[in-house]
Amino acid sequence: MAKQILVVDDNIAILKQIGAQLGSHYDISLAKSGAQALEICKQEKPDLILLDVEMPEMDGFRTMARFREDPGLRPIPVIFLTANRDAATEVRALKSGAMDFITKPVNKDILFHRLELHLQFAAYQSSLENTVKELENSIVTSFAELVECKDDNAGTHVLRTGKYVEILGAKLLEEGSFGEELSETDLDMIVRAAPFHDIGKIGVSDTLLLKKGTLGPEEYAEVQKHTLIGAQFLQSVYERTPEERYLKFAKLIAESHHEKYDGTGYPHGLAGNDIPLCARIMAVANVYDGCITERVYRKALSHEEACRIILEGKGSWFDPRIVKTFEEVMDRFVRLKVSVEPLVKIQGMGPRYG
Repeated sequence: MAKQILVVDDNIAILKQIGAQLGSHYDISLAKSGAQALEICKQEKPDLILLDVEMPEMDGFRTMARFREDPGLRPIPVIFLTANRDAATEVRALKSGAMDFITKPVNKDILFHRLELHLQFAAYQSSLENTVKELENSIVTSFAELVECKDDNAGTHVLRTGKYVEILGAKLLEEGSFGEELSETDLDMIVRAAPFHDIGKIGVSDTLLLKKGTLGPEEYAEVQKHTLIGAQFLQSVYERTPEERYLKFAKLIAESHHEKYDGTGYPHGLAGNDIPLCARIMAVANVYDGCITERVYRKALSHEEACRIILEGKGSWFDPRIVKTFEEVMDRFVRLKVSVEPLVKIQGMGPRYG
């Protein structure tokens, strides 16, 4: 598939010239202003942007700043185009975040060479980042599974709930149910954060987590503290590594995934939109999986029974908008349960609270 190049220049003749030079090798989009370029980027994400510096209303530097404000556009390599050859302009261009600087009139051979160089570098960088991200996610999930083994008979609760969150969140994003409150970047962060939801159980006594009988009020209060323990731990990690934004979502999820929409949950008794959206999504995924998982004091509920509990909790336990979307994707949940079966079963252990 041909790479997509966005060319931005207020000079129509230059736009047509560059479009003709590159059209046989790339998919070309043309914008005659910075504002138009931003609109195009909302609809399609180019692989590289050629950006003129001297433009009326919004010059190249201001346009570049707008690109860098958007997390979805920030990784796109930008090459500045300008007839201004002074060193100060070139330094300013590079300091603004541009990958390169080409003077006009553009030499076709130089342009092709620079484009290929930066497209290859961007592809390599993306591949490297994905590899690191996959490794990090694997480590995170494995650690979370170890914690779940204090309370879970297979550790697959972490895997399943993460997938449920992804399915549910993707549908909410598609429907635009929460507008700007849920972006594609936010959803990616939420999915990465989901495995941490019960990380605080590492600070709760195994005696309580594995107790087969009913917990007393004081025992139940101790177990509830896993939300605060997890939040405190994740906040500490986030403060040391603030560039890992997903940890901010992880902290919110760990702390608030047991809150209820009507304010009767814990640990803070939050209600409605005061509960972070990421935690409201997690709550549905967590309860569903808790229902379909076998426990030491009862058999696993069926998919239909679990769905009934979610639907009956609409407006009381769960956000009505999320439950409405859950109805549309719940059949995908049962198919996922079949595909993520336990690899190891630790006898005598079972999740009490999901």
